Amino acid sequence: MMKKILCLVFAACMILAFAACGSKTAEPNRELNVLNWGEYIDPDLIDEFEDQTGIKVNYIEMTSNEEMLIKLRSSDSNYDLCFPSDYIIEQMIREDMLLPLDYSKIPNAANIDPKMKEITDSFDPGNKYSLPYMWGTVGILYNTKMVDEPVDSWGILWNEKYAGKIWMYDSVRDTIGITLKYLGYDMNTRNADEVNAARDLLIAQAPLRKGFGTDNMRTSMVNNKAALAVVYSGDAVACIGENEDLAFVVPKEGSNVWFDNVIIPKNAKNVDAAHAFINFLNDAENATRNTEYIGYTTPNKAAMDRLGPDYTEDETYNPPQDVLDRCEVFHDLGEFVEVFNAAWDKIKASN
Repeated sequence: MMKKILCLVFAACMILAFAACGSKTAEPNRELNVLNWGEYIDPDLIDEFEDQTGIKVNYIEMTSNEEMLIKLRSSDSNYDLCFPSDYIIEQMIREDMLLPLDYSKIPNAANIDPKMKEITDSFDPGNKYSLPYMWGTVGILYNTKMVDEPVDSWGILWNEKYAGKIWMYDSVRDTIGITLKYLGYDMNTRNADEVNAARDLLIAQAPLRKGFGTDNMRTSMVNNKAALAVVYSGDAVACIGENEDLAFVVPKEGSNVWFDNVIIPKNAKNVDAAHAFINFLNDAENATRNTEYIGYTTPNKAAMDRLGPDYTEDETYNPPQDVLDRCEVFHDLGEFVEVFNAAWDKIKASN
């Protein structure tokens, strides 16, 4: 009898042990892997999210949309959230790489300005897979002490007067794109002759360029080491804040209005935490703090309503409608991107 009782006790213990193992397996993932640009979230907000939820955020930095795409395509990809740009999002939708957002888990999405969602709808219809995070324009940052003429056209980047003092952005879409606009073409053209015309103009510019740059251009401009640079508006805001002799303009020919949106990869492991983090970032107070830290423009209307005139009346940070009317969003070029890449290779070889 005692042996039978011991067997029953042992069996009960085994059942409890299996149940415990089962519940441990079902325990939700307590880590969130975020792939984003460098210094593109206020680190204090990450700490607060961790404290509030108990979820550890692993913040991994990327340097380009193309690098991000490689990482997400990898067989061992384990990213739960990412912040790619417009045309790459369009490509990822085409390749079925994204998970539709569950807006019932993102009530703070209501804070996003409907006007911004109308623009992002052009590359993500219905904003089904992405939500605007930051946005801005591409223009010319220039030193008012070194440039003694009006800056209102991309043409000044080919002015021999500024030879050796002109920075171009180290990006195929941005640099070829603004040149296409200068020539009167669409930034998303699929006409090889137009792309090659932009290529030839940029090759001819080589003797005038200081070089192609990214973050290094900011230091150069702040320290009065160059006269002109093609930059994102958010970088311009930061530079002007450090050097009052700098100014920014979106040329009359038009430019790119860009969006970095937040997405959840289709193979994300912690989908609920990803939605929770998106919702957290779109809280009005959190979005306000985030844009103040980053310096890029928030699409969060509730946050914009909280910002002072230093932001809302700054046309670099908050461009007026007439500027937006002459700008266009980059779109996925499909296989035609190889024409851009081939042109870019020849442009970079000319420097």
